[in-house]
Amino acid sequence: MKLIQFARQEIAGESFSPAPERIVAGAPAQTVWNHYTDPTQRFYAGIWQGEPGAWRVVYAPHEEEFCVLLEGRVRITGDDGSEHLIEAGDAFVVPGGFTGVWENLTRVRKHYAIMQLKENDHECA
Repeated sequence: MKLIQFARQEIAGESFSPAPERIVAGAPAQTVWNHYTDPTQRFYAGIWQGEPGAWRVVYAPHEEEFCVLLEGRVRITGDDGSEHLIEAGDAFVVPGGFTGVWENLTRVRKHYAIMQLKENDHECA
């Protein structure tokens, strides 16, 4: 088995921006360094960086994301009115089905791990 150590892998980052219709404020350019994708292509992990700005996010019902903020400050506001201020050093989970606005208050860098389950993965036989 090969262990994946992010700091020891040299991979090219992929730059992108949210779809124009999702941008709420600023020009939140983003870069991702995906260090690992499992054989099912439903789990992946790496490093993400984003510039200041805000955009609407919509997580699929079974798309779960664990994050550790390495630098910066983020405000995440749910469509239900909940608001969370997250700072460097904080670890958090964005649960499947979450919808709202992700706002980078500064440049942000995070470790992420995302699992995208199939509809029937959570059901018992």
